[in-house]
Amino acid sequence: MAESLLSVGIDVGTTTTQLVVSRITVENRASGFCVPEMDITNREILYESEVAFTPLVGENLVDGGKIAEFVEEEYRKAGIKPTEVDTGAVIVTGETSRKENAAAVLQSLAGLAGEFVVATAGPDLESILAAKGAGAVAYSQRTGKNVLHMDIGGGTSNLCYIRDGEIAATGCLNVGGRLVKVEDGRISYVSTVVESLWAAGASPRPTGRMEVGEGAEVRKLEALADVLVQGLEMAAGLREKTPLWDALWTQECGEYGERIATPVCGLARNDVDFRQGRMEVGDRWVVSFSGGVADCIREDFDSFAFGDMGPILGRAIRKSRLCRGEYMLGEHTIRATVIGAGCHSAQLSGSTVFCRDVALPLKNLTVAAVPEDEQTDAGSIARRLAAADSGKAVLALPGYAGAGYAQVAQLADAVLEGFGDREILVCIEQDLAKALGQMLFLRSGKPCLCIDRVRLPAGSYLDVGVPVGPCFPVVVKTLILNG
Repeated sequence: MAESLLSVGIDVGTTTTQLVVSRITVENRASGFCVPEMDITNREILYESEVAFTPLVGENLVDGGKIAEFVEEEYRKAGIKPTEVDTGAVIVTGETSRKENAAAVLQSLAGLAGEFVVATAGPDLESILAAKGAGAVAYSQRTGKNVLHMDIGGGTSNLCYIRDGEIAATGCLNVGGRLVKVEDGRISYVSTVVESLWAAGASPRPTGRMEVGEGAEVRKLEALADVLVQGLEMAAGLREKTPLWDALWTQECGEYGERIATPVCGLARNDVDFRQGRMEVGDRWVVSFSGGVADCIREDFDSFAFGDMGPILGRAIRKSRLCRGEYMLGEHTIRATVIGAGCHSAQLSGSTVFCRDVALPLKNLTVAAVPEDEQTDAGSIARRLAAADSGKAVLALPGYAGAGYAQVAQLADAVLEGFGDREILVCIEQDLAKALGQMLFLRSGKPCLCIDRVRLPAGSYLDVGVPVGPCFPVVVKTLILNG
């Protein structure tokens, strides 16, 4: 029997703020004689808000009051109440995530939107949500082609390489259409990113510096757009990296791998070397675009139609090496990230799980990941839990395929000793949660949640919702905000 979840996505971006409401259908795909195999079988968008400009107070603060009014009004138009919402995400993206009060606005919006609407930020997750919301992941799954997806917004370009339908790498460059704003024919704002191009000695440099108050010259902005596009070409391996790359790379994404000679998305995430995701000459791969600037790739607008350099940047991309081969615009462009947040942020745990005396939902659980070779070491488990930066942490245990009773018992002993007096919260990748959870509870009598079939990268956070059938809806996320 199918069950449904009402999901909300809210994206507070550099340029625009949007909201979508969707229905997620969950069904058991196993026969009545088998262990339930729950899966998300359909995502239906029920309501899309207007696309509103993100309200700011000066250049350093988000106007949280106006955004709250926007959310309340759109809920009213959609005919829903926060108490009816089962899941979803509020995501603060691009330059807005760097505003001084971004964290406070993010958390207050999550509380306003519903009990299990999670607050999340961070370029890696933005890249994944945008790629899913634009349809790039589904396209790769359907066609077998590898896709380099670029979600180009107001302040940043979120990059996601999809290989054989799976996310292979993510990254982010400070390239966007709102790095320079224009009002009444004059420059009203210049991002510090633009200034950094000179400070870092990036070459080639845009022609002529721009100052707030001076007349907006299309020639100068075209020169700047050409330089920004070179950064995108470097990301696709279509141009050798120069100091420009370092000036544009978003440091929240960590380091990147070395570029190799053949065309490759030269991105990496933390310790991931993207050379494993190389795109050899002759491979079937395509560049995909979404974000507000994507519409300016497809259509010619007046240079300052939106009060920024977005149309100029869009034209530069259309003329670049990125569009000389196979490329496409996503099924959704400006709405890609918000649709990703509303339709694709939640996933399901396995169905053989265990929960006793744990109050749900759980939010912002710090992930304490333990390597497989240390998982029976109680001291290692205790140290990693202690290093978690919150009162509650979830223990992430990869591996343990085909473990027998003795191995599970040994693991349970180490977990119990490592948790000490803490509430026991465990996530294991293999289909082992019910057996492990029962053993943990019977031996300790303490509140215990044990879920499986969820991969938790180190440095991530986990939210767990109330059960849907035998499964739990979960959101794996990052919470990176720089004020």
